[in-house]
Amino acid sequence: MAEGASHIVRALVANFLIACAKGVGAFLTGSGAMLAETLHSLSDCVNQGLLLLGLKQAKKLPDERHPLGYGRTLYFWSFMVAMLLFLGGGAYSIYEGIHKLQSPEPISSPYIAVIILSFGFAIEFWAMLGVIKVANQRRGKTPFMQYLKQTKDSDVVVIFGEDFAAVVGLGLALIAVILAWVTGNPRFDSIGTLAIGTVLIGVAIFLAVEVKSLLLGESADPALFEAIKETAAEDPRIVKVLRALTVQQGPGEVMLACKLQFKDDLTTQALVGSINEFEQRLQKRVPDIRWCFVEPDNAD
Repeated sequence: MAEGASHIVRALVANFLIACAKGVGAFLTGSGAMLAETLHSLSDCVNQGLLLLGLKQAKKLPDERHPLGYGRTLYFWSFMVAMLLFLGGGAYSIYEGIHKLQSPEPISSPYIAVIILSFGFAIEFWAMLGVIKVANQRRGKTPFMQYLKQTKDSDVVVIFGEDFAAVVGLGLALIAVILAWVTGNPRFDSIGTLAIGTVLIGVAIFLAVEVKSLLLGESADPALFEAIKETAAEDPRIVKVLRALTVQQGPGEVMLACKLQFKDDLTTQALVGSINEFEQRLQKRVPDIRWCFVEPDNAD
């Protein structure tokens, strides 16, 4: 990944600062929404640490036990992040919201909560702009939401999902605290906590579904098949592409196995030469192809 891990580090720094501020605010005000947001930010810090670990492990070179490398390690940790977001953020926030509804407590020093939540909103929005910039660089002309559903860069999807949930959660917490302050009804704070939990669970489910497909072994970008056909058409010795199978092994790592039909009068040396040249041209055109296996055949 050309952009490296800068967007993850940016989100980690932002969430650590916000978690500290929210924690102080939750202690001083007794706000359930503030506590839910504190736990959310701490959970995000752990999540980003796991993504950095996944990026590091995914770069390990192939070995005898893992001949196709460790690229899917990032997908595993991305899935774990979704689970932690669901349990550490969403489920606990809903639990805290129900508890506060049953035993409502007034918010003390609500202006402190408003200041801290506003600060957190600004920092999280800054972090989200960073990952949006990275996504825009990678998606090209693909619509943004379509890119999030189709991309193999699980780190971008997860960080954007976390930042989006954080921005929405902070907005909900801010509204809840202000309503509880203005009306004197602490149940608004509890309702805000429940709303934050619902948002976190929704984002966690979206991330889990998207990453699960990659973890199980999703096919590569459909545009790759056009590149295969075009590359094959450049060699007059190749009649046609009978079948092509791709598997995304990690961000920027694709395994390709394909059947090609060649002219019948080729010698063994000419056939081998054509296969080698096809592989070289294709990997030059699509650098993401790390492994390419070609089988000559006359029928699918």
